Amino acid sequence: MDATHHQRYKLLAADLDGTLLDEDFTLSPRVKTAVRRAIERGVHVTLATGRGYATTLQYARELGITTPLICYQGGQIRDPGSGEILHNVTMPRALAEEAIRLAQERGWHLCLYVGDQVFLNEFLHPPDFYEQWVSMAVHCVPDLTTVLDGEPTKFIVVADEPQADRIERELRARMDGRLKIVRSHRFFVEGNPLQATKGQALAHLAGLLGVDRAAVMAIGDQGNDADMVAWAGLGVAMGNAVPQVKAVADYVAPPVDEDGAAVAIERFLLMDK
Repeated sequence: MDATHHQRYKLLAADLDGTLLDEDFTLSPRVKTAVRRAIERGVHVTLATGRGYATTLQYARELGITTPLICYQGGQIRDPGSGEILHNVTMPRALAEEAIRLAQERGWHLCLYVGDQVFLNEFLHPPDFYEQWVSMAVHCVPDLTTVLDGEPTKFIVVADEPQADRIERELRARMDGRLKIVRSHRFFVEGNPLQATKGQALAHLAGLLGVDRAAVMAIGDQGNDADMVAWAGLGVAMGNAVPQVKAVADYVAPPVDEDGAAVAIERFLLMDK
C-alpha cells in the first residue's frame, strides 16, 4: 500500500492477549506509543477481547482509549467513560445447563461468566492464574446451575493443549449451530452465544460510530479473532497467529514479541506522506 493509505482507516480494533499484550500481560512501550499516536491522529481505537469489562477498562485507560470497548468475545460493547452498556448478548440458560452437565460428566474445568462475575466449582490452578487470566471476581460454588438466575455471558473450559483440542472438537460436534465454540488461547475453549462474535460486535460498533467497513482495521491472533479480521477493511494477523487467522488476513505482522501490532499500526495508520 502507498503512504496515503493511512487516511483510509478511521477505526482500529485490536485484540489484547497475544496481540497487544505479550506473554507477561504487559504493553510494550512501542505498542503504547503507536496506539496513542493513532488516537492523536483522530483514529477511533477499541479493544476487542474475550476478557471482561473491568480488565479491558484497565488496559484502555493505560492506552488512553475512549472509544466503546468490545468485551466477552463480542458479547458486550461498553462505554469506558460512563460504563453504559451499548450492546449485550447472553446465552440461553438451557444451553448453559447442557454445557455444565457435559463438563461434570467429562471432568472438565468449566468457568461460567454471569454478569461481571465468574463461577467455578473447584480451583484447579494457583490464585495468580485466575488473577492474570480472569481478573474478575471468582466464586467457587458446588453446583454451577444454581447461579443461573440470569442468562450467562459465556463459559470457558480450561485444559492443557492436547485435551483442549479434544474438548474443542467435542463441543463443536455437540453444539454447532446453537453456540459459537472458539479457541481463544491454546489452553481455553470458549462457548459463546451465536450472536456474540468479535466480527459482529465490530460491525455494530462501526455502525454506531458512522464508520464504513472499508475504513476499519482489525488485528488479532487466535481463532476467536478470525471473523473480525475477515470483516475489517484491513485485516491484520499477528506473526504468532493461528493459521485460521492468517488465512483471512490482508497482512501478516511480526509476532507479538517483536511488537507486531505496533509495526502494523505504524505502517497503515501513522505513515507520513
